[in-house]
Amino acid sequence: MARMSASFQSVTMAAVADTTSFTSGQAAGFLRAGASTQQLKINEVYIGGESGGSNPTTMVLARDSTISVGTLSGGGLNSAMDFLSTAPATLPSFGNIVGTTYPQRGGIASLYLLDLSLNGYGGISRWQARMGEEITLYGNTANGGEVSLSAKAGTAQISGHILFETV
Repeated sequence: MARMSASFQSVTMAAVADTTSFTSGQAAGFLRAGASTQQLKINEVYIGGESGGSNPTTMVLARDSTISVGTLSGGGLNSAMDFLSTAPATLPSFGNIVGTTYPQRGGIASLYLLDLSLNGYGGISRWQARMGEEITLYGNTANGGEVSLSAKAGTAQISGHILFETV
């Protein structure tokens, strides 16, 4: 088990409708389990606004109904939190640029996990799970193996992180 931090810096959001494929750089990031039997437990999501003026932005953490295909890169870093931890054999992926096919945020209410709205002008949004109430991902298939952190409305520039552990 390894505790990980997926962080993103100065990403300008673009409002994307449900069941519409993302394009390059439109989301803060996509977090995908690295293997068909890997479980991820999300413990915290933090977003800080960096826009130059008031810019309300509705951020959503949701399961993807169409999963990304290819290497995830850009927009972020995926690092072990404990210097001495042993990384899993297959690392989870995080980024907002996709090598082959971009994901789609699920449009079904059951796929929405968190609404993390904030004012892009210095506002913050933070969610922390209580022990045993983490958001889980399992495998690397649609609806269960990937989440996207993206905007439904607004265009704030943001930075932040997703803290999670691999099981």
